[in-house]
Amino acid sequence: MNILEVQDLCKTYGTGDAEVHALNHVSFSVKKGEFVAIVGESGSGKSTLLNIVGALDDPTAGKVWIDGKDIFSMPEKKLTVFRRQHIGFVFQAFNLISELNVEQNIVFPLLLDYKKPNFQFINELLNVLGLTERRNHLPGQLSGGQQQRVAIGRALATRPALIMADEPTGNLDSKNSQEVLALLQSMSTKYQQTILMITHNENHASAADRVFRMTDGALKDLGVSSQ
Repeated sequence: MNILEVQDLCKTYGTGDAEVHALNHVSFSVKKGEFVAIVGESGSGKSTLLNIVGALDDPTAGKVWIDGKDIFSMPEKKLTVFRRQHIGFVFQAFNLISELNVEQNIVFPLLLDYKKPNFQFINELLNVLGLTERRNHLPGQLSGGQQQRVAIGRALATRPALIMADEPTGNLDSKNSQEVLALLQSMSTKYQQTILMITHNENHASAADRVFRMTDGALKDLGVSSQ
């Protein structure tokens, strides 16, 4: 079953001589539980693609289906709720709430929708992420690698259809980068979690099941990773 379907996606900025095609007729699909990486240089269009697939920006043309839903056919308010409930985000900068502890940061997306957290699952997540003994720590009391693990837990808390990881190792050293990549692999396998990661690092992309290359707004499927 395909969790993500992208069809003929285009994004154009400017007009006339200043026109830039950030996305040029991009089409691809991702199956449930698949860990997919998109690799490309800065300015290649990969961040634009992630922002549009994650419903953070609108395309110039094309369609995106997540879990069978045509996301850009939704009214803005409905799309906002859909994004919060069905898409998890892991950003390079962690984006944790400094006043909340580890556990509170992880359950925060659920509380936004007035949902009671499943603490059996949250406790399991804390254990898998190696954060059980840090559950009451604030972000400022954690290392960069630990903060990114909290961000991964937060993305997983709602059991989303899709997790979008935007350069998730960009602020981490080599050791922590490898730990975060291993965690993403584990989450994909353990929870059948579908993950779309963008990165400029080809070695990190090899952690995924399948790799695409983005060049000048065009996407090429490089096939199964050689991990």
